[in-house]
Amino acid sequence: MKVVIGADHGGYHLKNSLLDFLLHHGYEVIDVGAYDDEPSDYPDYAKAVAEKVINSEAERGILICGSGVGACIAANKFRGIRAAVCHDTYSARQGVEDDDMNILCLGARVVGEELAKEVVKAFLSAEFKALERYQKRLQKIKEFERTWKKKG
Repeated sequence: MKVVIGADHGGYHLKNSLLDFLLHHGYEVIDVGAYDDEPSDYPDYAKAVAEKVINSEAERGILICGSGVGACIAANKFRGIRAAVCHDTYSARQGVEDDDMNILCLGARVVGEELAKEVVKAFLSAEFKALERYQKRLQKIKEFERTWKKKG
């Protein structure tokens, strides 16, 4: 599986740890930065990760900022992205199985390195169940994306 990973300065160190973890476990990884811990803006990395997922250059994405919240908000502005902040393995797995989540957001100031690895493992090993009720819900979300446009 090809995974894209990105982080702002707040998530830089956790991103590097997860990058090593992913490579060690045989994942092909696209690292879109940050490449140092100098102050940077999470929307830039959310855009870079989201674009790779939307364009099918990666099957899943991982975004990291201080809390995970800002990166998640930014990523969800992109049509076709279903991002969520998950700091436990149940939500990471269930988010994929039931909701077809394609970007995991983590807060480097919230979750420790070892737990982050377990959450990433749960996220990447899960598969969308594609049950009729889940597909129906996704269709409703896609309809929101098609019909709601900002005016002005």
